[in-house]
Amino acid sequence: MDALLAVWQFFQTNILTRPAFFIGFIVLIGYLLLNKPFYEAFAGFVKATVGYLILNVASSGLVGNFRPILAALKDRFNLEAAVIDPYFGQAAAQAAVENIGRSFSLMMIVLLIAFIFNIILVAFRRVTKIRTLFITGHIMVQQSSTALWLVLFCFPQLQDTSVVIMLGLLLGTYWAVGSNLTVEPCQELTEGGGFAIGHQQMFGIWAADKIAPKLKGKSKPVEELKLPGFLSIFSDNIVSTGTLMLIFFGVIMTILGPDLLKKIDPGSFTNQSFLFYIIEKSFNFAVYLSILQLGVKLFVGELTESFQGISNKLLHGSVIGVDCAAVYGFTHANTITLGFIFGALGQFLAILGLVVFKSPVLIITGFVPVFFDNATLATFANKKGGLRAAAIITFFSGIIQVLGGAFAAYYFELSQFGGWHGNLDWDTVWPIIGVLMRNLQYVGVAIAIIAMLAIPQIMYIRNKETYFLVTEDYEKYAELKGINS
Repeated sequence: MDALLAVWQFFQTNILTRPAFFIGFIVLIGYLLLNKPFYEAFAGFVKATVGYLILNVASSGLVGNFRPILAALKDRFNLEAAVIDPYFGQAAAQAAVENIGRSFSLMMIVLLIAFIFNIILVAFRRVTKIRTLFITGHIMVQQSSTALWLVLFCFPQLQDTSVVIMLGLLLGTYWAVGSNLTVEPCQELTEGGGFAIGHQQMFGIWAADKIAPKLKGKSKPVEELKLPGFLSIFSDNIVSTGTLMLIFFGVIMTILGPDLLKKIDPGSFTNQSFLFYIIEKSFNFAVYLSILQLGVKLFVGELTESFQGISNKLLHGSVIGVDCAAVYGFTHANTITLGFIFGALGQFLAILGLVVFKSPVLIITGFVPVFFDNATLATFANKKGGLRAAAIITFFSGIIQVLGGAFAAYYFELSQFGGWHGNLDWDTVWPIIGVLMRNLQYVGVAIAIIAMLAIPQIMYIRNKETYFLVTEDYEKYAELKGINS
């Protein structure tokens, strides 16, 4: 048993929670199963790993670029509140778990059980109707952390063994079912790209994909808009992203003032003028977005081709759930910017509402949910409903993130530790699961698991002819669905 735990510890520390290497090894194994020469498999490993590392650089840059502004907003308005962000949520969950004298290391065992259960559900996909394996390691760690607190909060008397088994099954079910919901939206967006989303807004992606066509009207997709006159410069994604961020951040940073930002962000704010500090911060957004799309193009292509080896020989008809940023290479960059801006506007309006109505919990915007959730929803909404759907859906997503986050942080008593997970599924699906567990105890857990496992069964019953075809033969699926490639 100790030897197995040691192997798992090595795998978890060096590969599973480091998605660049995890995806790299999946590509390597996939190419070997396709009988590719080792040097080609190794080349695929390098490209996929480097591509994901580039994506990580861009994601970290986006978060780091915005963090001083977030800290300044908190300082300027003297707000003591919960930050809706998975990193703040993870830290708050750890503090809460340790505050009641329990070991936070339970999270690692939960992650193992949940991952194994996801594999089992995929292995028996003809029965379970689950087609996806969730592999986004850092997201798995974040979610295991927050979910661990939810179970300990709802079942304080439960012993460690029971906690990890029950939570492993619950979380593994969520990973499998949630990523499975994104199969059709992802395949249609990427024209058979061969992957799904394994992230924090999977139920939100499914909802956006269903709602967007109803909001379309005469709205065109962002990439098809032809802007007249001087507005045509905004057809260039770098120009439009840089300009829109200059306006958006310019207003915020002007309100905050140079003295506060110099205090909060001394490393960036040196001897330059405040105006050029604003310009640099705003343009960095366009820089990191361009880098992110480069990384996506590198690893998605290798992943799509190589996973056919695993899908064909080990888990036939299955796909993997990867980081939501993987879809950003399949839309115009202006879609991503639009999603961020309208999501932020929705969040700011909801936060104002909390202040006006004297909510017991105030919410501070977290960059990860406001950008990655809403950029992702905008990408799928734009595909099916154009600019109008992307704007409306992300605006209301921002509102839901704040209101759902405020409820969850208050109800699950994490506001006193300063954070909540904040992403869309954790402001909708998981508060419902938590309330069920808190009030119905084991019956609530059973209801949550059974209800989630019923979702793919219902999806299959409604689309028997194409349900597995979408991952096995996308061209035939598109033909039957009348989808124009």
